[in-house]
Amino acid sequence: QVQLVESGGGLVQAGGSLRLSCAASGTFFGINAMGWYRQAPGKQRELVAVITSGATTNYADSVKGRFTISRDNAKNTVYLQMNSLKPEDTAVYFCNVRVGVRDRDYWGQGTQVTVSS
Repeated sequence: QVQLVESGGGLVQAGGSLRLSCAASGTFFGINAMGWYRQAPGKQRELVAVITSGATTNYADSVKGRFTISRDNAKNTVYLQMNSLKPEDTAVYFCNVRVGVRDRDYWGQGTQVTVSS
C-alpha cells in the first residue's frame, strides 16, 4: 500500500509562484511514473505534468514553459514548480504515482491552488 501526502497549495496572485510537493510512503517496490493532475470546478481532471523513472517529462500545453516537474527518488517525492501563475490555473491539484511491476495507480488527497487576478 502507498500513501501520498501533498503540500504546497494556497492562494497566490496572478504572476506569482507556488511549489507543490508529494511524498510517497508505505510498502512498495519501485515507483515508475509520478505526475500531477488538476481538476477545476465543473471540469474533468486533466494531466498537468508527468515524469518517468528515467526522468523523461511531459507537460500539458497550457503549462509548458511555466511549470517544471521534478522528482527526488531518494525521498520518493515529486515536485511541481509553478511560475507565472494565471487565474485559469486555479484547481485542486492531485499527485499520482504508478508503482511496481503492475504499474498500479495511487492518488493523493488533492491540494487547492487558487490564483487571484
